[in-house]
Amino acid sequence: MLNIIIFGAPGSGKGTQSENLIEKYGLEHISTGDVLRDEIKQGTELGKTAAQYIEKGQLVPDELIINILASVFDSKKSAKGVIFDGFPRTIPQAQALKMMLAERDTQIDAVIALEVDDKELIERLLNRGKVSGRSDDNLETIQNRLQVYHSQTAPLIEYYKTEGLYSPVKGTGSIDDIFARIKKVIATL
Repeated sequence: MLNIIIFGAPGSGKGTQSENLIEKYGLEHISTGDVLRDEIKQGTELGKTAAQYIEKGQLVPDELIINILASVFDSKKSAKGVIFDGFPRTIPQAQALKMMLAERDTQIDAVIALEVDDKELIERLLNRGKVSGRSDDNLETIQNRLQVYHSQTAPLIEYYKTEGLYSPVKGTGSIDDIFARIKKVIATL
C-alpha cells in the first residue's frame, strides 16, 4: 500500500496533483474536509458529534478527526494506497495518524510538499477567484490563509524531515513538469 501526504499552501496545486496521482497510481483520495462533510451528511454518530463542534464554530478535536479518518481508511483496504489531503495540520495530528496507520500495519511512505513562493500563490489564487467566483479568493483572505499555513505547518515540515519522509517538489512550471517531479519521488519509494 502506497500512502502519501500531499502538502502545500493554498493554491500550490494539491488538488490538481492529487488527481494525477489517482489516475497514474490508482490511489484513493482522503480529504479531511470532504470526509467531515460526508459523515455529517450521512448522519453517522461521528458525523453528528463533529457537527456539534462545527455548529459552535469550534475546531473538531484531533481524536474525533482521527476516528473518522480511521473509519474511512478502513473502508479503502482494497486500494493500492491513499493520498491524505488537508491532514495532518499539526504535530499531534501527525503523531496520531502515524499511530493509527501503525495499528493497521502500514505507514506514510512520503510527504510530497509542493513548494511555491507566496507571490506566485497569491497570483494563482486571485486568478482562481476571478474564474471560479470563490469569495475566499480575495487578497486579504489569501494573505491570512498563507500566514496561518506558514505558522501551522513550519513545525510539521521539521517533524517530517526528522521522520525522513519529507520530499520537497518545486511546484512551479507546467502541471506535467510538476507531476514528472512527483513521479521521480515516488520512483524512489
